[in-house]
Amino acid sequence: MKTLKKQDTEVLFRSFNLNGTPLKNRVVMAPMTRSRSGEDRVPKDIMAEYYAQRAGAGLIITEATTISEDANGWIQSPGIYTDEMEAGWKKIVDAVHEKDGRIFLQLWHTGRASHSDFRNGRPPVAPSPIPIEDGEAHTPDGKKPYETPRALETAEIPAIVGEYRIAAARARDAGFDGVEVHAANGYLLDTFLQSKTNHRTDEYGGSVEARYRMLDQVVRSVAEVIPENQIGVRIGPNGDFNDMGSGDFREQFTYVAKQLNQYDLAYLHVIDGLEFGSHGIGEPMQISEFREFFDKPLMGNCGYDREDGDEAISSGDADLIAYGRPYISNPDLAERFKSGWDLNPDADQDVFYAPIGEEGYTDFPTAGEAGMAY
Repeated sequence: MKTLKKQDTEVLFRSFNLNGTPLKNRVVMAPMTRSRSGEDRVPKDIMAEYYAQRAGAGLIITEATTISEDANGWIQSPGIYTDEMEAGWKKIVDAVHEKDGRIFLQLWHTGRASHSDFRNGRPPVAPSPIPIEDGEAHTPDGKKPYETPRALETAEIPAIVGEYRIAAARARDAGFDGVEVHAANGYLLDTFLQSKTNHRTDEYGGSVEARYRMLDQVVRSVAEVIPENQIGVRIGPNGDFNDMGSGDFREQFTYVAKQLNQYDLAYLHVIDGLEFGSHGIGEPMQISEFREFFDKPLMGNCGYDREDGDEAISSGDADLIAYGRPYISNPDLAERFKSGWDLNPDADQDVFYAPIGEEGYTDFPTAGEAGMAY
């Protein structure tokens, strides 16, 4: 087991008002795809157990959840576009709330990271016909090379924006405390933001202002059915996942944050750490840089340990810190951090996305089960 060094965790474990939503601490469970929803993409009962086990976090952000059938691009990931999916999520929300937890649903459109195997033979869509150059899509028929996406027609974009609104309304009806708009990691909204993947000449491309337009429309549309203070947005200025990274990234994401600051958002979730991969174009944007032009709650993410998280909050650079992989093998991560208990060994990567039931999913022991005491 990894041993934690005792330290003062008063700041990391101080309660926080998330623009109207009370959180018991500043530790956030980051969104992580786990592929346990089955081929019908309806959230399963075992997922309720998984999330309830982790309700000690101040806030849980769910795994990425597709807003429509056309948005799919990952095997057995959940959706939020049918009554059955909404009902499945409601069981999960209720289980988390019974443990005094708070939970946001992450809204997702995979964009060019999808494959025609998910789309009845139709190619994936993107702002421009620029494929992912490296890696392979994990399709229902196995790994296959990424395809060249079809550029969305200008007239098609409002319908996709509307799908975000409908999905957010379903999340509201399922009882979620809020939603997070996923605009990072090379998925649809991120590819609209970045000049590497957006070569459009209409009102959705050609400048930092135009590339931001779709994200802005999505936030506005979601805010029609959910109060702004229950909406978070996730961005990844430094990442290279799904073949991302633009020469003008600093200019683009500074503009994005300044524009989002005009809303009364719950938070801005910035993947500022480099553990998940970095495009290496210029000096990476750190969470402290965003504090200069975003005065709503800020969440840092990627590669933070307990000490780094406490320091980021103590310095005023961040209000919340999201932890991903440590939450896979430590369902009581927040409690272990607070008490200074050892962490369980990291989970093997072969269980990250394996749809194999409880193994590597709900079977990790808490500190109490391991003979410790909180």
